[in-house]
Amino acid sequence: MMKEERERSIRSVFKTVTERIAPDYVNCKACGRRAIRSVWKKNLNVCPFCGYYMPMTADLRLNTLFDPGSREDFNKDLEVRDPLNFPGYAEKAKRAEKKTGLKESAVTSYGRINGIKVVAVVLDTRFFMGSMSSIVGEKVTRAVEAADRERLPLIIFAASGGARMQEGIHSLMQMAKTSSAVQEFSEHGGLYISYLTHPTTGGVTASFATLGDITLAEPGALIGFAGPRVIEQTIGVKLPKGFQRAEYLSKHGFVDKIVKRPDMKQTLYNLLKLHLDSMQGDRL
Repeated sequence: MMKEERERSIRSVFKTVTERIAPDYVNCKACGRRAIRSVWKKNLNVCPFCGYYMPMTADLRLNTLFDPGSREDFNKDLEVRDPLNFPGYAEKAKRAEKKTGLKESAVTSYGRINGIKVVAVVLDTRFFMGSMSSIVGEKVTRAVEAADRERLPLIIFAASGGARMQEGIHSLMQMAKTSSAVQEFSEHGGLYISYLTHPTTGGVTASFATLGDITLAEPGALIGFAGPRVIEQTIGVKLPKGFQRAEYLSKHGFVDKIVKRPDMKQTLYNLLKLHLDSMQGDRL
């Protein structure tokens, strides 16, 4: 018995030491090759071998986008609600919070892009696949209202698996709620840039994600309401190759421009500058 305990202790120590000194590797989901996590982060979560786009966390996205020291998150304390007392939902939400450090999938923030102040929303797919809940809808709506109130441009990085089934109709109601807020913002002359990332599907696609004045997308992003397999099974027709991918949608006018991650900040700055210059020209 003492021998077994001693062996377990040795294995535990070996595992701890190995974890501390060994590089933290990440495997690419597309090509299977691996690279050190710091390399992935430096490459903005784009595979250094095949160019595959892995999801970005909200923190990495915002810290990459904003000028150093300008980020200011708001509504951070809004957390998941369980309006239907759905079995296991509250426990699953707590596990997601512990794993990600987030209280919900939407992160809302003020920040500056080369000096231009904006309101930004990022949906983080690590938390319930970025699905639309009542709190996600509330945070998006509050962000739109903040941009409207303070006359700031609005940028939303969408990434979602759709409505959150554990909240039923409470989730679906957010489609109308967020769309109404965006419509009012638009009527007041606000600039809304929608940046679609992989995947953007379901109720998020059918509401605020596709209401931007300018619609950008990352390479290869899946964008649509229902998935290709569901559509094929429903209509009984084989869909074109690449259907619902960013490149296909750009070709057919649904997306204004496909923007690679290294170009994200400069592209957004160019659009913001053009908008501000246009507003100043209107006042002359």
